[in-house]
Amino acid sequence: MARSADPVIELDNVQVHFNDTGFIDQLRGDETIVHAVEDVSLDIAENEAIALVGESGCGKTTLGKVAVGLQRPTGGTIRYRGQDIWEAKENSKNSEIPYSEIRQSLQIIHQDPGSSLNPNRTVLTSLEVPLKMTQPEMGADAREQRIYQLLEYLGMKPPQDYAHRFPHQLSGGEQQRVALGRALLMSPDVILADEAVSALDVSLRVEMMDLMHNLQEVFNTSFVFISHDFANARYFAGKVGGKIGVMYLGELVEFGPAEEVIRNPQHPYTKVLSWATPTLDPDLAAEESMDPPVRKIDIPDPVNPPSGCRFHTRCPDAREVCSRESPSLQRNESDSLVSCFRMDDEHEYWDSDPLDADDDTTEREHSAEK
Repeated sequence: MARSADPVIELDNVQVHFNDTGFIDQLRGDETIVHAVEDVSLDIAENEAIALVGESGCGKTTLGKVAVGLQRPTGGTIRYRGQDIWEAKENSKNSEIPYSEIRQSLQIIHQDPGSSLNPNRTVLTSLEVPLKMTQPEMGADAREQRIYQLLEYLGMKPPQDYAHRFPHQLSGGEQQRVALGRALLMSPDVILADEAVSALDVSLRVEMMDLMHNLQEVFNTSFVFISHDFANARYFAGKVGGKIGVMYLGELVEFGPAEEVIRNPQHPYTKVLSWATPTLDPDLAAEESMDPPVRKIDIPDPVNPPSGCRFHTRCPDAREVCSRESPSLQRNESDSLVSCFRMDDEHEYWDSDPLDADDDTTEREHSAEK
């Protein structure tokens, strides 16, 4: 993958494998390894909006947590402004950037803000915590005024009223705004929004995403937006000229400018997501095929992913070569990266037999033998 000129975060060939071996399998000496993320490289630039999208279990949340230093990769490296994050954690005294600074610069807002807010603290008390950590010299009155100003930015008016409420006195959307505000008060370079709007209804989702866009300009931060809903991803990244990354079974299969991925999806899996998802923007509404562009609905087991291209078992365009060789990300004319043999006009894919045809031929041969 091409590198950004001066990235905030660099992920190089990141792998995350989880040991999911049960007690009985341990007794038998068997191991169950989940391939959550496999050889993903990704840059996050200053003030950038990246949306990672894919079906549940595709590894997007795991990759997002790796990007903000909350999940240690099994393989590969992750750097913050050139500093290896995990080396800084293990040997902070000798690192160029202290781990405490890295940790402050990388924040997360969760899907369920209610569980991340202390039920015994008012909004004011919760928002004072990051200010005390990042600006200990600030007095109580100055902190209070700063929080009132932030609540105004968050659309929680009058701020004096909301500041003294407890989490249970807020709606789900208001709780999520407080969680967002708390992360922003850490003055982060990158915020991971992990399914941060999925629990909200459609109108509130749009409001929340628009709020993130506005605050991104004010606070000059980057967002990594995680969603299983392609409509959310394309609205969030598309409205601000961001990028969309499509994940399938732990691999990044398409990554590029949001407008290009939205208007002209290249990978067969991206086309499935686009076909299956209604748009939140009426300007993008278009006639769609009635037939799903996928052969099978069922997702393969990440413990034992298919050989070759991991999507070949469901891909309507798959050919024999797809079952034995794994494609790499290739840049197309529109500056998108796509992991598909169809991007190369000279690849042997074009001379390989379609998988459906192979299956039919095999069945006929078996019938003739009988």
